[in-house]
Amino acid sequence: MSVWIAIGATVVGCYLVKLAGLLVPANALERPLVQRLAALLPVALLAALTAEQTFGTHGGLELDARVVGLAAAALALVLRAPFLVVVATAVVVTAGVRAIGG
Repeated sequence: MSVWIAIGATVVGCYLVKLAGLLVPANALERPLVQRLAALLPVALLAALTAEQTFGTHGGLELDARVVGLAAAALALVLRAPFLVVVATAVVVTAGVRAIGG
């Protein structure tokens, strides 16, 4: 039964967060600082998620094939490759390093 309580609390919490976002006055959202933060926040969150998924394992730091794949993706970005090519490069390089035994 405690799982259903957690689910219900999550539903109510999500609804309240969405409601709070709708209640923010429009003039507060038009401020330059808020617009800059809104533009940069998704990038920062994606970078943090990528770093955590690449380097973090069981509360520690692990360097394995994922790091090589991330480096290959970064190189593809520097070379201005399209997004799908960047993702494909990361996947192929990571799989190749794992197949080799790294």
